Amino acid sequence: MQFKGNIEDTLQRLLVQEDTDGDKKITVEDKGPKAFEIPLENGDFYTIKGTYHLSNFLQELALEKALGKEEAIIPLSKIEEAPTARVSRMIKDYFWDDLTRTLDAEGLRKSLGDEKAEDATQRLYVPFTDAEGIAYYQSIQDQFPNLEIIILPKAITPEYVKSINEKPGVLALALENNKGVPFVVPGGRFNEMYGWDSYFEGVGLILDGRMDLAKAMVDNFCYQITHYGKILNANRSYYLTRTQPPFLSSFIREVYEADPSLGKDWLASVLKVAIQEYESVWMQAPRLTENGLNRYYAQGIGIPPETEDGHFEDVLSAFAKSHSETTGEFIRKYQSGEIKEPKLDTYFTHDRSLRESGHDTSWRLDDVCADLNTVDVNSLLYKYEADFGYLIDTYFDGEFEGYRTEYWNTLAKERAERMHALLWNEERGQYFDYNFNKKEQTHFESASNYMPLWAGIAPVKNVQNIVQSLMQDLKEKGGIAGSSKRMNAQVPEDAVQRQWDYPNGWAPHQMMIWRGLKNYNFEAEVQELIYRWLWMITRNAVDYNGTIPEKYDVVACTHKVYAEYGNVGTEFDYITTSGFGWMNASYQYGLSLLTPDLRNKLDLLIDPDTLF
Repeated sequence: MQFKGNIEDTLQRLLVQEDTDGDKKITVEDKGPKAFEIPLENGDFYTIKGTYHLSNFLQELALEKALGKEEAIIPLSKIEEAPTARVSRMIKDYFWDDLTRTLDAEGLRKSLGDEKAEDATQRLYVPFTDAEGIAYYQSIQDQFPNLEIIILPKAITPEYVKSINEKPGVLALALENNKGVPFVVPGGRFNEMYGWDSYFEGVGLILDGRMDLAKAMVDNFCYQITHYGKILNANRSYYLTRTQPPFLSSFIREVYEADPSLGKDWLASVLKVAIQEYESVWMQAPRLTENGLNRYYAQGIGIPPETEDGHFEDVLSAFAKSHSETTGEFIRKYQSGEIKEPKLDTYFTHDRSLRESGHDTSWRLDDVCADLNTVDVNSLLYKYEADFGYLIDTYFDGEFEGYRTEYWNTLAKERAERMHALLWNEERGQYFDYNFNKKEQTHFESASNYMPLWAGIAPVKNVQNIVQSLMQDLKEKGGIAGSSKRMNAQVPEDAVQRQWDYPNGWAPHQMMIWRGLKNYNFEAEVQELIYRWLWMITRNAVDYNGTIPEKYDVVACTHKVYAEYGNVGTEFDYITTSGFGWMNASYQYGLSLLTPDLRNKLDLLIDPDTLF
């Protein structure tokens, strides 16, 4: 059976009756009768009941309207679709395509004309070394009257980057036959290619059979390393001095093993660039420290320009007071160099490095990040070393570009030993970030402390204690929190809530912990944590018109998170057509691992606390 009727008339009647708060969504907060009668194609009538089914109907009407139709035929099977099937189908059939961008003539309008374009002039920065890109963009410039194409200098210094902060723009990415190599953006105001987001999006893309996009994102990463010297925080001009957590070896390995038809020539080309990144970005000062472990260290001068007005108000006002200046006047003089303030320079080095870590922001890293050998970056670089050894051994007969498998295996072994010596805490049963200036562990309980499970570093004899710590310290009703409740209690009551800390949870942490637990055969814990996370996402999607946002409060199990920048992906009319990149991926990845029995329970929205 299926609905047949006029789209606009039905849409308006539905909204008038059920959307009582006027937000163009049907949610549990609306006060309508929660029952709406529709005509069927065979002449009968059918009553749609309940928030979830009514919002499904609203979404299907919106999809039909977007196709330019006046009349719609909508099967009841779509209106009554099981929640997990619907969320997964929307991600696969709509969200990935809606989040895909290119930087060619066709795609530039969408990428340049977003909310970060602060004036009428749109800017595209092209690397000095990309002759093909320069020629292409100059050839299409007349199609964009307000587009300014700027060729970057050969040497990109922090001073140069500061000089263009008032002229922000998009950084060019790879072209192939005068077409932009596509990439997937996180969503909302994040309308560019981000570093670690891209890897996690890639996990979902591979599961959904979108090898074209997954491979293309690896190619764009390699373009960035070749022409900008690093994988960028994102392809914006003010990120030229900043990278993000290194996931390229994992991305390459997973893409190639999902599609070996890409060929060994492709694998060799991207592996060579990944080794270049490892050696030139990570294994050099300032990111390599004297003890042989690594840190995040983003260079730059002045106040990070991408932050919202007032973000540093408390810090800047205190420095302004010490200089007997108003905050506004102090900022002007500090930015111009008229006032020199080394302590504030150091604070912003830590802040930039914190943003390079992807965890922007967390009390774990605030005003200390550049002094830490973090668990996360060293776990990721161990994975690079292990992956390089594996790929060379498996596909290149043990030797590649002068490197032998044994070389990389030795580096991985040495890193694991250093991490165990400095970061492992036997008494607490987990790894902690290590402050190499103070020569002590931080003891900050964070989800990132468990990344050694994902990387495969943790010795088997320690894993039981690690898993026990994880489940005791970080497990909440909706999954794993970014930090523990105990850490949150140590933060002053009047302090700003940091979005990467308790009570919030994030997709990359969940995905890495699931895989890490699977590595060590903790299947019961994997299933429980996946169920909790997917239950929270599904519950919110059912109650709030399909909402799939950037992050969640895993304690209250809600998407209503207002810490720092709010929650991207919650603002839309009628239907979300994109969700949020790594959240979409976490849903697809979780479903791929969940047992059929638990998936059936998930469709019934059975509370996890009654199951585990």
